Order: sequence, then C-alpha cells, then structure tokens
Amino acid sequence: MLHYPTVFLQKNILLIKKLENLFCMPNKEIFYHGSCYLFNQFSLSFLGKGEGKSKFGHGIYITSSYQTAALYASKAAKANNIADCYVYTVEVPALTLDNHLFSCNSVNPTLAKQVEDALCEKFPEKLPFPAEVKSKGKYFRKYLGNLLIHNIGTVKQMISKTNAEAEMAVSEFLNNMGVIFLAWPQCQSKPNGDTNRAVLNVDDIKILKVEKV
Repeated sequence: MLHYPTVFLQKNILLIKKLENLFCMPNKEIFYHGSCYLFNQFSLSFLGKGEGKSKFGHGIYITSSYQTAALYASKAAKANNIADCYVYTVEVPALTLDNHLFSCNSVNPTLAKQVEDALCEKFPEKLPFPAEVKSKGKYFRKYLGNLLIHNIGTVKQMISKTNAEAEMAVSEFLNNMGVIFLAWPQCQSKPNGDTNRAVLNVDDIKILKVEKV
C-alpha cells in the first residue's frame, strides 16, 4: 500500500492516481469509494445505507475521482447524521471490451450475443433484442432486468424504468456472464472524462487504504 502526507494528498490527487495506476499490475486499476462507515470488506448487503441512491444499477459504487468519492462520503454522512467521512482507495480489474456495460455506449456485440444465447430457451419470443435496446448500455440493462423478472411491456417501457428486484436480477445475471462493471461518465457532457462504476461482485474489489476526510 502507498501512503502520503495529507497536505501532499490534497494537492496532488491526479498525480497520485497516475502513479498508483503505473505501479499497479497492468490488468488492475485504482478507483475510490466514499462512505460514512468504516469497514475492512465490502458487502452487497449494505447497499443503500450510504447516500441511498442506486440509479445506475445494483453494485458497489466507485469513481475514478478522489474528490468525487469525498463528496459522496460527505453526502452519505449528512443523510445518515454521521460526523465522519472516509475515502477508500481500491484496486479493481481493468476495463475490457466485454467485462462491462457503459451507460451511453452501444453494447459489445459479443456480449449481446452471449446474453441472447443464454435466454434463447426461456424468452425465444423476445430474441433477438431490438436494435434500440442494444444502442445504449443503460437501455440493455433495464430491458434485460425487466425481462428477467417477467415485467413485460413495450420496448419503450422496458428501457425506461426498473425496480430494485430487476436491478438485482440483471446484476447477478450479467456477473454470471463475466460482466464485472456497470459504468457511466461522471459528467454526461464529458463521456471521456472521469467515470463511475458499479462493481457487481465484491470479490473484484481490493481495499488498499482508507483515509478520513
């Protein structure tokens, strides 16, 4: 683990991130998680105990921005009337073409085909998925989640809304297909900037250090 003086940390976040990613294994990345709770292992059973929002899917939320993680920690502390805030520096697998869904990008064709093949016996009448469903990761996630819990409607209805049951079902299904992340841009107008991710399996997160902020 790498340790830095607090003042240096506050002034050199971007430099530190680049250094940490440089010294990490090539197939790993450094991300951050903000929380008002102190723990030594992530658990999906505590989802919703922080800020209480999970609009981008079911999983452990992490971000490429230290400052954003600190902001989320502050919001969670305020929502839960807790004084302390923590930023967790974590190591996760690197992003690949087929291990994630990116909310505003089209779905990798190989992944889409794997999902359709897995559903061919149970939902033959719904295959192949409409082109609109595969045009964006968030549409694919919502459509698939609704399908898995048999919440059937029009394509527009199924890509527009989900519930907690559908989000849990689709995260479990995708993780079994080898998907590790749901990903989205921190700023929708800057899709190539900082990103946030929901990690679907806690076994894919390693805590490197915890700092009180």
